[in-house]
Amino acid sequence: PADHAFLKALGVDDSKNLNDTKIRQIAPLLEEKIPHKALLLSPRKYNEVVGDGKAHNAVSVKVALHNQAIFLLLQSGAKPDKIVIDAFTSEKNYQKYLKNERNRFDFPITLEEKAEGKYLAVAVSSIIARNLFLENLDKLSQEVGYTLPSGAGAKSDQVATKLLQAYGDQALQATAKYHFANTKKAYQRLQ
Repeated sequence: PADHAFLKALGVDDSKNLNDTKIRQIAPLLEEKIPHKALLLSPRKYNEVVGDGKAHNAVSVKVALHNQAIFLLLQSGAKPDKIVIDAFTSEKNYQKYLKNERNRFDFPITLEEKAEGKYLAVAVSSIIARNLFLENLDKLSQEVGYTLPSGAGAKSDQVATKLLQAYGDQALQATAKYHFANTKKAYQRLQ
């Protein structure tokens, strides 16, 4: 509550309502002022653990990352009134995957749809997370020499094909979610 005026003045909102330029502008200010823990799972590591026949799926990985970030934040001394997560799965599914987590805490979690638009703390978290994603996308783009687009679509398919052609399979393993349709499309375009 003490930071509400600051957050409103910055224009904090659901990250889906902000463009990437605005996110890049306000995220560093949020990171400086608001206690937080943000975790990054590289595409390479994601591909090691997610996919057919692997130990995890996209939801179990999200549960693990959310749990670890909250655990670390609580360990650092944060004293929240409430913990709310923008629902990306059902409560039952979340609890199922949470059972596999080593780091546990005794604080109830609320999963709520569209929480980014209802709670400033969730909006702040989404902005910081999106900025971390964008920074990593920039870094990966520099490493491979191609501008990597965010998300799926025709542009992503084109870049995936170029990467595959230039560097082979390992380029997609390092820059994309390998089990997504873009990978299949890139291989089909090369045939």
